[in-house]
Amino acid sequence: MTDLQLVLALLVAAIVMFAANRPRMDAVGLLMLTLLPFTGVISMSESLAGFADANVVLLATLFVIGDGLVRTGVAQRIGDRLMKRAGSSDTRLLVLLMLAVGGLGAVMSSTGVVAIFIPIALRIAKATGTPAGRLMMPLSVAALSSGMITLVATAPNLVVNSELVRQGSDGFAFFDFTPIGAIVLLLSIPYMLFARRWLPAKSVGDASAVVRPSLRDWIDDYDLAGRSYRLRVRPNSPFVGRALDELDLRDTHGVNVLAVERRDGTGAELFEPSSRLELQAGDVLLVDLVRPGVDVGELQQKGALDGMALTDAYFVDRSQDMGIAEAMVAIDSPLVGRSVRQARIRSEHRLTVLGLRRGQTALRHGHLDEKLRVGDTLLLIGRWKEIETLRRTTHELVLLDQPAELEEALPAPTRAPHAVAVLLLVVALMVTGVVPNVQAGLIGVLLMGALGCVSFASSYGSIHWKSLVLIAGMMPFSLALQRTGAVELAADALLAMAGGAGGHALLASLFAVTAILGLFVSNTATAVLMAPVAIAVAYELQASPYPFAMIVALGASTAYMTPVSSPVNTLVVEPGGYAFADFLRVGVPFSLVVLIVSVILVPLLFPF
Repeated sequence: MTDLQLVLALLVAAIVMFAANRPRMDAVGLLMLTLLPFTGVISMSESLAGFADANVVLLATLFVIGDGLVRTGVAQRIGDRLMKRAGSSDTRLLVLLMLAVGGLGAVMSSTGVVAIFIPIALRIAKATGTPAGRLMMPLSVAALSSGMITLVATAPNLVVNSELVRQGSDGFAFFDFTPIGAIVLLLSIPYMLFARRWLPAKSVGDASAVVRPSLRDWIDDYDLAGRSYRLRVRPNSPFVGRALDELDLRDTHGVNVLAVERRDGTGAELFEPSSRLELQAGDVLLVDLVRPGVDVGELQQKGALDGMALTDAYFVDRSQDMGIAEAMVAIDSPLVGRSVRQARIRSEHRLTVLGLRRGQTALRHGHLDEKLRVGDTLLLIGRWKEIETLRRTTHELVLLDQPAELEEALPAPTRAPHAVAVLLLVVALMVTGVVPNVQAGLIGVLLMGALGCVSFASSYGSIHWKSLVLIAGMMPFSLALQRTGAVELAADALLAMAGGAGGHALLASLFAVTAILGLFVSNTATAVLMAPVAIAVAYELQASPYPFAMIVALGASTAYMTPVSSPVNTLVVEPGGYAFADFLRVGVPFSLVVLIVSVILVPLLFPF
């Protein structure tokens, strides 16, 4: 077998494995970079070079920056505002959702954006009664369309740009994609408003999923809203400058301080009621009555405190900062026979006992002095991290249940302004070109970590390693196909087929071949294979490589037609309850729309 035949045989084998999804795509990438050096066309060092490619590293940094937006609640706040603005209108909800996904997807990985917005969309679907199947496909379409808006929005753009640079061109600027991508995104919205009728109308849920209680359930069970108060410290209060242990409000006034709210320039921060915490003017105390007959009005008068509104919604609204959990006294617990006060749960575990349940009866007052028995259930309040620590480290109490809000608890809710600032800085660095894009991404990652928006564990966990390994594993094919002459053969075949019909026909042919190949191969791998062919066609015609490279990038992003064309589609299959035919039904017509728009606009923006 000749070198060309060996490389083409490996390529065909890769395509077959991609189409069969056996083995998984990243495994195919690893298999190819292992086998290609055996052909003698490229060395092992050249086969591994993809892992050192700047665009692979850049994509990894974008996943981490996206994780910072999730952990700090930026993405969740976007979802909450979407629900508020959409009201009861399904149409307005779909439009706002797609615009939000498209806007965020323009500055970070579209795969990362979908991962962020799936739980948001599911929460919206549950809250509004909208079938999840009517939101998941618009989500993926908007994310794929957003990949055409900027250079860093999706991996195929970076792959094509990398090939341009490798062959001696300057590459694309950050906003070179924007005019085309913005039009495609705007066209996708009315299209999905029409096409949503073809999507499943039933929500898909996991019947075996555990239904957790909500904070509101526990608030009702323990009657928390009827015995808890918020009190603001006036500037003339005798409490100002005094520590909580010095005030001893539990014994002197019959109230237990659950938390202290303190406002700064970015909003309210919740502090644990540690004994050494000194109160400041403007602090808001969240207190709970520990015995019946407590006169809160007397406390307000003596302490120069203002009463503030407190409803059951308060606990739900503060669920990002304040966690509640139920824990049972274990059979061999040293707490048996001791009162809650004697158990020193606050000092030992930094959690406050909010209530005590014995059997089906909850003690509304006096629970702090009640002797604990085996099987008693305590309602604990504190930060989520302390509740998680209790679950992992103690045998005194068995954590029974945690509320549904835990799944949406944010690790760094106070760092949202920092995350937004880092994102804006990274985009500004990329737009101005002050530093290379990959360096801008690395700066963003370091700042996200330094400012507490991400942790090392979350950063590594956020990276979609499957995509990175796939890209790096398929990159050697580009070099191998060029050295064996396969790229020139493909370019000649395209020229023979459509060259005589003019540049627009060639662009349409390149787009069609790229999109069709994407039916069987991921859009990233498609870009790796087609980018050198497009540039070779340009050189054969002695034309600019930019319109041909751009059309391949757009064709690779037009991965609407199958669930395996892009990780974006794969992610929405299960939550949307989609079948293979759903993607064909919705994706094929819109792919034709994108083809027409691209063939018209690309030569206008990037002349031949």
